[in-house]
Amino acid sequence: MAVKNCYLSNVVAFLIICFALTTDASPLSGQKTTAVQLATVYTNQNIQEYLISEKFDGVRAVWRNKQLRTRSGNLIHAPRWFVKNLPDVWLDGELRSERGHFEDVVSTVTKDKPVDSEWEKIKFMVFDAPNYESTFQTRSQFYTELIQKLQIKHLKATEQFVVTNNKKLIRLLENYTQNGAEGLMLHRANAMFVNGRSSNILKLKKFMDAEARVVAHLPGKGKYDSLMGSIMVEYDSSDGQLLSFKIGTGFSDQEREHPPAIGSIVTFQYHGYTKRGVPRFASFMRVRKEH
Repeated sequence: MAVKNCYLSNVVAFLIICFALTTDASPLSGQKTTAVQLATVYTNQNIQEYLISEKFDGVRAVWRNKQLRTRSGNLIHAPRWFVKNLPDVWLDGELRSERGHFEDVVSTVTKDKPVDSEWEKIKFMVFDAPNYESTFQTRSQFYTELIQKLQIKHLKATEQFVVTNNKKLIRLLENYTQNGAEGLMLHRANAMFVNGRSSNILKLKKFMDAEARVVAHLPGKGKYDSLMGSIMVEYDSSDGQLLSFKIGTGFSDQEREHPPAIGSIVTFQYHGYTKRGVPRFASFMRVRKEH
């Protein structure tokens, strides 16, 4: 890879070359999936093994082969000015705006024809520079130094920091969520990049959430007699089981009249698990919107 930015230090330039060579160079065009790491749920692991960062409420985005795509491999139609100066390095991150503006972000980044005034509010928060030969700690140091050198207004390096014990982690979570953050992410510092779901990445929220696929609409009763009463979903548990259960709360009347489509992916909130591993008190949050 030819590094054209003459103002980069020799060290950073060398790292860029190394990272480009260690990534899978196969083109993404036409693919419906791309290599991404997916998080599991924090369950009191040894916090000293992890680096901590804010969990963003935005749209996951992968920059690779000069294309910006969702985690499912769908092309994100960003304005030319947004991507033209991004480095030719595999980056993983989140497209986000201010805290609490998730719906605005989704509306912006899923348009086939981007609206400049909307994209001017979007930041690409990079939290990994994936490759198959470096630990996450090395990768985080790399993307931080690279982004600081580039000084692109909408390209930001996600801060990774250390927490010494689990009690401090919970206090930190309280502080972040009280200020509008969604939660925290934990990346195992010495872990290599692995495609798919892994305990190398953990998510921690006051109220946990997960995703499931809608497989059926069940009729309502009483005041919901003519509307959808609940949805039946299929959920991949952490131990690899495919579990089915109903979600009947969290819906507005409009959402009951026009329920999530069969086959769509929904996000739901829950509080712990039953004995057979089903999320307890599951409540609908939103449909995952990807174009």
